[in-house]
Amino acid sequence: MRIEEIASKALEKVNGDRYLLSNILFMRIDELSRGAKPLVNKNVKADKLADIALLEVAEGKIGLDKIEESQN
Repeated sequence: MRIEEIASKALEKVNGDRYLLSNILFMRIDELSRGAKPLVNKNVKADKLADIALLEVAEGKIGLDKIEESQN
């Protein structure tokens, strides 16, 4: 799947709210950079963290509710 298609699916998951999507991605990229395991079949050393986070959102594996849980 192309990155444009993944981004479109991720945007659908947040009801078209680009600001919310960017916040979710920022928080998840931060988690991945600190050693969190990806929730999709991707390698953090070979793939960009932003692409991994975007795919996680697009597949519904991560969202604002899950990020808020991990912050508490």
